[in-house]
Amino acid sequence: MPLSLEELKKTVLSCQRCPLRLGATQVVFGEGNPTAEVMLIGEGPGQQEDLQGRPFVGPAGQLLDKIIGACNWQRDSVYIANIVKCRPPHNRVPTINEAQTCSYWLDQQIDLISPKVLIALGSSAARYLISPNLLITRSRGIWHEYRGIPVMPTFHPAALLRDPIKKRPVWEDFKQVLKLLAESDKGGNYPA
Repeated sequence: MPLSLEELKKTVLSCQRCPLRLGATQVVFGEGNPTAEVMLIGEGPGQQEDLQGRPFVGPAGQLLDKIIGACNWQRDSVYIANIVKCRPPHNRVPTINEAQTCSYWLDQQIDLISPKVLIALGSSAARYLISPNLLITRSRGIWHEYRGIPVMPTFHPAALLRDPIKKRPVWEDFKQVLKLLAESDKGGNYPA
């Protein structure tokens, strides 16, 4: 395993492990604080992310920035990544094989960052991190675990743009994350 996030990034930028790289403009590795307490994980890069090489920079990313700000965090104080690092054609959902192939890199990112909590943004991220049969409408707001780290699944910011009524449940989910972090700072236990 690489010694640093920068070393891992250099390796991932030249990845050719799955066919997604062939159709993508560039690899979108992820960004943020390399020692972040909070890691937000989405599905994969969209068109704007593919063009700019950064995660969550389109309209959904702008909304995510507002959510991050409402938590009194800065975008550079958290870490933002995706299940797959290359844009699937036509923004389709990554296949199981693509997600499994790219998960090798995501798991190394998680290990290097060692966050206190993961936030799964949307059903694809939650299905990978928690269970392939997960239904986001039933599972959001309920703590789970991935590799010993608490995971909070919630709706993807793009879903909030399509259906603003989902903003309240997402805020409730983020408040649970804030509570967990406050309790862990006081030496409390993580959720079971």
